[in-house]
Amino acid sequence: MGELILARHGETEWSRVRRHTGLTDVPLTAHGEEQARALRGALKGRHVVRTLVSPAERARRTAELAGLSAAETDPGLWEWDYGGYEGITSAEIRKERPGWFLWDDGVIPGGAGHPGETVEQVGERADAVLARVGPPPADGDVVLVAHGHFLRVLTARWLGLEPALGRLFALGTGTLSALGTEHDRPVVSAWNVPAP
Repeated sequence: MGELILARHGETEWSRVRRHTGLTDVPLTAHGEEQARALRGALKGRHVVRTLVSPAERARRTAELAGLSAAETDPGLWEWDYGGYEGITSAEIRKERPGWFLWDDGVIPGGAGHPGETVEQVGERADAVLARVGPPPADGDVVLVAHGHFLRVLTARWLGLEPALGRLFALGTGTLSALGTEHDRPVVSAWNVPAP
């Protein structure tokens, strides 16, 4: 049975300094490009039959450098819309909202183009992506190239968990994870594996 391979895009300047990067299209850093190139080797032994990628340049560039040239763009793979917290770090938010935690407390509305999303709305998008992808085919793997928080929510939904339980799955930039089945039940086969 094939697996659903999750590739988080390489490092950006905002991810490096831990700024919430939802819909802002920030390019990869030089290190992020190195991470993306390294994914090519990590994917080499896999039979990839389909690749879907977020419309964000950082995800599309990661797919390109990883050798996933036939990627289909899927708007459902965009990162969580952080609304008024776009471009701000958690530490900065906690100065005004002590104890704030994205997964529990959510975001505030932002300006034009950044209305913000609840974790449940991100979960609905993840469910729609999983429905479009369907179970991985027996003859190969399906790769999703996207973003940290979104892929964490998608993993929770793959496992039948509520979207907010994505908080349990830390995910670094330029990493691969694999979702599969065991005895016809969804499992995490590998998680947060950096490319060699």
